[in-house]
Amino acid sequence: MKIYTIAESINIMSKTIGPAIRERNKAPIQQMMEEELAAGADMIDLNLGPARKAGDEMMKWLVETVQEVKSDVRLALDSTNSVAVEAGLKVCNERALVNSIDANPAYMAARLPLVKNYDADFVALTMSEEGIPRDANERAVALSTIMIAADELGIDHARYWVDPIVLPVSVDINQVKSYMEFLPMVCEIVPGATNTCGLSNVSNGAPDELRPILNQVYLMMLFNLGQESAIVDAYDKDMMDLCQGKLVEDTAFIKKMQDGEAVTATTDREIVLEKTFKALNGDVLYSHSWLED
Repeated sequence: MKIYTIAESINIMSKTIGPAIRERNKAPIQQMMEEELAAGADMIDLNLGPARKAGDEMMKWLVETVQEVKSDVRLALDSTNSVAVEAGLKVCNERALVNSIDANPAYMAARLPLVKNYDADFVALTMSEEGIPRDANERAVALSTIMIAADELGIDHARYWVDPIVLPVSVDINQVKSYMEFLPMVCEIVPGATNTCGLSNVSNGAPDELRPILNQVYLMMLFNLGQESAIVDAYDKDMMDLCQGKLVEDTAFIKKMQDGEAVTATTDREIVLEKTFKALNGDVLYSHSWLED
């Protein structure tokens, strides 16, 4: 198992990184990037959120700040401010990843030309102007809509990182299952595309101490269905070990359950894996006490 990892922690919403960005304090940002890369991250996500005030200046400064430490680092430019995204694209040394573009016509009109003009990759978010897709079919419609618009600009399918949208298991198990249903369809709709996801969304709302195991088991399940990359917490050592193919036995155990094989959990770890799989697969009703049941 090898998952391409995009580290998620350089985020203006962070209590430590947010002030550093606003005050143009390079040290905490550069330290975090070095730690994420040392943990095995393949790409760094730079998340400025809306970046309404001087977003272009902020993104330019942020890109240049991390490139001072590692000039060839690959970056995902994450902001709803397209002007800020373009400012970052202008100074990226390597091909950037625009995070993200959904099927909203206005959003596609503003962002797809940036992908073309700067030879960037982009996250194709399977959401439309109507909001979150309800099922696999609506995800397919949104992705097809993006593809039609991107094809008109001559954007190669290799530039796509399709995100089927992970939603919290504590909110709607059907959304968790719809993602898994849709994932194998990606390569049929957009041949040559890769895929990614904001993995930690699946555990939003769960107790902090239980979020890592939900994230890990869901990624094992997704990997067995063709998941190639994910935006993850690089400070979660077990997660990074998983993405680097070091948790082979855990992944094989999960695959047996996905394949419908009978399994017998004989260790504490396997018991945790089995219970978490059943919660994510909809075999039991999710509650925050799923490991105690």
